[in-house]
Amino acid sequence: MKSKHLVSSLLALTLSSTLSQAWGQAIETGTPVTSNVNQEQILSLRQEAIVPIAALAAAGDLTALKAALNKGLDAGLTINDGKEVLVQLYAYAGFPRSLNALNTLMTVVEERRAQGIKDKEGKTPSAPIPKGEALLEQGTANQTKLVGRPVKGPLFDFAPAADEYLKTHLFGDIFARDNLSWQNRELATLAMLSALPGAEPQLKAHIGIAMNTGISATHLQQLISVLEKQVGPEEAERTRVALKQTLSP
Repeated sequence: MKSKHLVSSLLALTLSSTLSQAWGQAIETGTPVTSNVNQEQILSLRQEAIVPIAALAAAGDLTALKAALNKGLDAGLTINDGKEVLVQLYAYAGFPRSLNALNTLMTVVEERRAQGIKDKEGKTPSAPIPKGEALLEQGTANQTKLVGRPVKGPLFDFAPAADEYLKTHLFGDIFARDNLSWQNRELATLAMLSALPGAEPQLKAHIGIAMNTGISATHLQQLISVLEKQVGPEEAERTRVALKQTLSP
């Protein structure tokens, strides 16, 4: 448990210039990992619902999160979709906000059931999550696919524990759970980072990673619009600037 708790602090160190540089090299030779996002270049209602839930949970605004969760479930988000997003939150905003957000989701689900609303449980992972060396191998493979190339550098030589935690806990434990697509996990990640002042380098890096999964600049503009309307102008502007910097030659 202690090692997993360290991820939230180490992530700020690792997913910054290292991944930004890796992305810059990957776009020259890499191809999108997947491309099953909406071909009309429009986020679905379910994808839109993920954005405010992730951002408000990261910000710790539980009152607004409760409203967003209700709206998301009404839009077709499943209970397990919500769980996956809010568990993933620990890697970016820490366990306290992740646990508080999960408690809010549990309360919302119970209240809706009491009202006679039957929300879909949703999918669970299709296969058991690997353990030990197999988890490290899968996490390394997932990280390489998402970034576009193997992630190495002086930072990981300086703090090899950070490298291991990223590969095993984030890209392994979390990204191996295939009941939420990588595109949707990246949408959630971007929304979370938009709500964290000081995480701009990571936000920019994840814009590149999101695009490597098949998410387009048009999708990201829509994400920014959702942030502006349902979360706040600061979160939207932070993401807008990061997108502009990513797309600039």
